[in-house]
Amino acid sequence: MRNLMIVARKEIQEGLRNRWVLATTLLLAALALTLTFLGSAPTGNVDVPSLEVVTVSLSSLTIFLVPLIALLISHDAIVGEMERGTMLLLLSYPIGRWQVIGGKFIGHVAILAFATLLGYGAAAAALFATTAGIDDASWIAFASMVLSSVLLGSVFIALGYLVSALVQERGTAGGIAVGIWLLFVLLYDMALLGLLVVDQGRIVGGGALNALLLANPTDVYRLLNLTSGDVSALSGMGSAVQQAALPAGALIAALIAWTAVPLTGAAVVFARREL
Repeated sequence: MRNLMIVARKEIQEGLRNRWVLATTLLLAALALTLTFLGSAPTGNVDVPSLEVVTVSLSSLTIFLVPLIALLISHDAIVGEMERGTMLLLLSYPIGRWQVIGGKFIGHVAILAFATLLGYGAAAAALFATTAGIDDASWIAFASMVLSSVLLGSVFIALGYLVSALVQERGTAGGIAVGIWLLFVLLYDMALLGLLVVDQGRIVGGGALNALLLANPTDVYRLLNLTSGDVSALSGMGSAVQQAALPAGALIAALIAWTAVPLTGAAVVFARREL
């Protein structure tokens, strides 16, 4: 555990030096505040939208931005250090390779969590100061959205590690990371929605749809945060949400599995890789 924390602290310190924490926090806070105060279109007025609408808006922001940030900070975590020669120096100390992976993962998740909590927390504080009568259920939904956003980020951090462990050059890792982002965030849902339109419920039933949604971590995130009828109506996956019948526990377990599998794969590949 001590070695894990040492590596995690090293990653956080490097993130601070590279101003990753400040940049991502300011970016998330600026976009979250913009959506909070200017996202009045769904409600049809010019007032500050309700917390429910803000939650939907921030969920959409998370799906596009958090995976990209996660991949940017993780795609060169292994191959980058190997190219710079710092990985050989790090492994000269009494530390296991799995501890390097685990420590880096803890550090990068901490960076992403810090940026997400402060960025979205600023939006929540602004909404609290300017809006009265927000019920507890809305606050619980907002908190669930923030925590699941961190969990979604951890999925893509793990995927970035797997890519970084498999490739030989940072440029290749960067290209694959962009491809992963495009696949899960844009292309997969376009293909799925097209399939549902063409199929019209003839072949793709409830079970098959659930499996297709679970095959994409961003769709799992959508299902976790799009629960009410109004929220589903505001999302591009409204019809899919209505047909899917997955409990919250299964969705959380799916995100955990999406994190654990590539992270384990990265550790196995890195353990067998020659420096």
